[in-house]
Amino acid sequence: MQFVKSGPDIPERLLQAHEDEEVVFFCGAGISYPAGLPGFACLVDRLYKDMRIDPDPVQDTAIKGRQYDTAVGLLEAKVMGGRQEVRKKLAHILTPNLGARNATTTHQALLTLGRTRDARTRLVTTNFDRLFEEVISTMPLPVKCFKAPLLPIPKNRWDGLVYLHGLLEDNPTPSDLEGLVLSSGDFGLAYLTE
Repeated sequence: MQFVKSGPDIPERLLQAHEDEEVVFFCGAGISYPAGLPGFACLVDRLYKDMRIDPDPVQDTAIKGRQYDTAVGLLEAKVMGGRQEVRKKLAHILTPNLGARNATTTHQALLTLGRTRDARTRLVTTNFDRLFEEVISTMPLPVKCFKAPLLPIPKNRWDGLVYLHGLLEDNPTPSDLEGLVLSSGDFGLAYLTE
């Protein structure tokens, strides 16, 4: 079924699954493009440029192989005070342009679509940015938020927005930045250990 001219053709099965509350929306960087935020590849490119580091052959191989988490880990290891410095740059790069046309339109739609009939939210994002938080602050109903590493039990009781890789705070402290799941080491720690 097509809801918008030239829009995607949504299978009836998916529409029924959504009606039956069997759909969880899983969101990545693309939803934040309208606010001027980059995807992971561009984010890594910007981190290297902003840190004034030309990728060495090992880093370049990781980047060309789309192993962006590895490239971030290698960058953090190369820079003095690397982990904190790279994450400070990350916070600066991920400052959205809230005045941009449709900056939060997709976030608003997903918060609506991700709500069940009994007002529970079922939404997961890999984004660190605060665009969902911007929208939530304007909503009449509160939305519970879970940020890594503290995640909800994924059963029927689950109610909220999950920041799978963490959430940038308004004014992040070094401890806040440390908690983000960004590099290959973070992924290993978050998903294999914790």
